[in-house]
Amino acid sequence: MLRIFLMLAAFFGFTGVALGAFAAHGLKSRLTAEYLAVFQTGVHYQMLHALALFGVALLSTHVSGTLVSLAGWAFAIGILLFSGSLYLLTLAGLGVGIITPIGGLFFLIGWALLLAAALRLG
Repeated sequence: MLRIFLMLAAFFGFTGVALGAFAAHGLKSRLTAEYLAVFQTGVHYQMLHALALFGVALLSTHVSGTLVSLAGWAFAIGILLFSGSLYLLTLAGLGVGIITPIGGLFFLIGWALLLAAALRLG
């Protein structure tokens, strides 16, 4: 899992920085302030969870079991659903409604799984 989660962390980190720069320089004049803030929220959560994926990758080398791996997959799915839906909303006008909170739920599941993994260490 180390390689997969490191690759996902790097991919989401790279694209998060690129999308943040794109928003700051390329979208500033094209989006309303409200939509620009929505886009930046997507970037913010993508970057936070790219770092979480990096942590999961490192943790997977020290903690055995499936909870850490499931947390990593939950974070990756959360990024795709939460941040991806916000990007679609702002760039394409596609209001995908329920997808954003489902992505947020995957973030919560990922953190809960990490908590469960930590409790098992005790």
